[in-house]
Amino acid sequence: MRIVQITPGSGDNFYCENCLRDVALVKALRKLGHDVLMVPLYLPLQIAGSEPLTDTPIFFGGINVYLQQKFALFRRTPRWIDRWFDARGLLAWAGRKAGMTNARDLGETTISMLQGEDGRQVKELDRFVDWLQTEEQRPDVMCLSNVLLAGMTRRIKERLGAPVVCLLQDEDGFIDGLAAPYAEQAWGIIRERARDIDAFLAVSGYFAEAMRSRLAVHEDRVHVAYMGVDLDEYSPADTHPPVPTIGYLSRMCPSRGLETLVDAFLLLKKDSRLQSAKLRICGGRSAADEPFLERLTAKLTAAGVGDDVEFLQAFDQSTKREFLRSLTVLSVPEPQPVAYGLYVLEALAMGVPVVEPAIGSFPETFALTGGGVLYEPNTAGKLAETLAPLLLDPQAAWRLGAQGRAGMLEAFNIERTAAEMIRIYEQVVRKS
Repeated sequence: MRIVQITPGSGDNFYCENCLRDVALVKALRKLGHDVLMVPLYLPLQIAGSEPLTDTPIFFGGINVYLQQKFALFRRTPRWIDRWFDARGLLAWAGRKAGMTNARDLGETTISMLQGEDGRQVKELDRFVDWLQTEEQRPDVMCLSNVLLAGMTRRIKERLGAPVVCLLQDEDGFIDGLAAPYAEQAWGIIRERARDIDAFLAVSGYFAEAMRSRLAVHEDRVHVAYMGVDLDEYSPADTHPPVPTIGYLSRMCPSRGLETLVDAFLLLKKDSRLQSAKLRICGGRSAADEPFLERLTAKLTAAGVGDDVEFLQAFDQSTKREFLRSLTVLSVPEPQPVAYGLYVLEALAMGVPVVEPAIGSFPETFALTGGGVLYEPNTAGKLAETLAPLLLDPQAAWRLGAQGRAGMLEAFNIERTAAEMIRIYEQVVRKS
């Protein structure tokens, strides 16, 4: 089967779950013998420490998208001018700037992109579809990384005739975070554009149910495909860490609950039995996150525990695995429900237990794998209370992590994910 996977790039500036998910999925589908073409949008698709999976051009380059949104002149410029702004080095630089990734600043552009052939970036859309038409073989199926790309579906189907499927993972948080009135407008356009999509693949049962109603689509068009990881790439440590160590693996920003974890750590450090405890934080940042991180650093220093907390600068594949091996337990105390949490799967694959709030997909994931502890309410005090037993009994934490690793083999193996995806793709192709 020939598949075109369309994936927005993050520029490798922070831990991007969608990018990592799509890279793992493309690798697994290729191992099954399928012809998968991966196409990056907006910014370079860079996974540090991983071999390149695509040599295609970047479409909808972030700078051109911005210029075409703001200035009518750039909607008519020739390609040789646009090509300057699509230079990979320039896009990588732009990706580190706050405005490229801040949802509140992207309302108008999000609406325009969702409008597709009626939006201000139609020149980019036509360039993309023209390029797809020059490929030697018509794709059997096109896969959108998220529903925010729904605006391109109509043009793709008109010109290529290929069915389109769409992955679903945490788009609701981005859309709901848009400044008024853009969130409401975006949902309205998405519901209308969802009619052009042949099938949706949600990463968890929780998110499938959440998005069925928001997209206003029939349940038979929404499938659940648990997104696993390549377990061959994860090998647990031989023993537990010499000191109790908590880890955080996600973008270092206010919206992922990092400050709740820091506050819980400060409470734990008041226990004389946990004076040696450490906190390690990994996942990257953007320029917009720097003031928040400076404030957290000042808080830790004022409490006298600054030397017990480490903010890792790198999060390439090798560094990330060594980071996970160093942990007693991992926690990313998300304040809002999430679709699945790749960091949970990566930790469990390494035999590291996880503590998460009892919201979103976490109860579902822990029921399928074991290896995790839920807590509520989602406060620093309750989080500290839940973390303490694992930190004080590393053998118990070790056993819980081993249980999670075993559960991953059954429920979240990427090979199983790829096989399920192909089954759904084949079903969609037969119906088209």
